[in-house]
Amino acid sequence: MPVASQGVPLIAARFPRAFLDVNREPYELDPELFVEPLPDYANSQSTRVAGGLGTIARIVADGEEIYRNKLPLAAGLHRVEQLYIPFHAALAELIEQTRHRFGYAILIDCHSMPSASMAPAGGPRPDIVLGDRFGAAADSKITRFLKECLTGLGYEVQMNRPYAGGYITEHYGRPARNIHAVQLELNRGLYLDEKTLRPTKAFEGLQRDLKNVAGPLFCDLPVLLERRAAAE
Repeated sequence: MPVASQGVPLIAARFPRAFLDVNREPYELDPELFVEPLPDYANSQSTRVAGGLGTIARIVADGEEIYRNKLPLAAGLHRVEQLYIPFHAALAELIEQTRHRFGYAILIDCHSMPSASMAPAGGPRPDIVLGDRFGAAADSKITRFLKECLTGLGYEVQMNRPYAGGYITEHYGRPARNIHAVQLELNRGLYLDEKTLRPTKAFEGLQRDLKNVAGPLFCDLPVLLERRAAAE
C-alpha cells in the first residue's frame, strides 16, 4: 500500500470478513449460528446480529446463508480468541503509542462498499463516505479536511450516510483524549469490476489520488489540530 511506504502504520486483517468481522463487538454473536447456547456475556440482541451480520456472519450480503449446519460454539470462540483479540490488542497499542509520541492519534478505518448496481437496496451511491459517528468519533476539522481534499480531486463525498462508522470508529474515536477515528468507505465501482472482482484501469488513478491526499494530511492537518490545542 503506497501510503504505508510514507511511514503510515498499517494494520490489515488477513482473513475474510465473512469468517470474522473485527468491525463488530468481540462477542456480537448470532444464536441461530451455533449448536450450543451462547454465554451470558455475548451480545445477541444487536441490529447487526438480527441482520445476520454479527462478529461471525451468518449470511452474505445478498442474504444467502453461509453455513449448511450450525457451528460448535467452541469453534466460534476460537476465532475470536485467535484472530479478533490479537488484532484489536495490536491496534489499541499502536493508537496509544502514537498518541503518546505525537500528542494525538488519527485512525483511518478503510472499507469498501458496493456500487449502486451491486448494492442490495439499489439506489445511488457516492464515491466515498466518511463516517465519524456524526461528530462523536473525530474532530470536525479532520473530517472536513478529508472531505475538502477528496472533493477537490473530483470525488463525490458524503458524510455519515449510509455509513456512519462501525465498532472500530465508535470504540476508538475519543476526541476528548486526542484519539480521532474516521471510517472511509470507497465505492468499489471506482476501481473494481464487481462481477469478476478484477481491478479496472481506474485502480491506479484512485491509488494515486489517495496517496496524494496523505501528504496534506500529514503536513497541514497537524498544524490545524495543534492550533486548536493551543487555543484551549
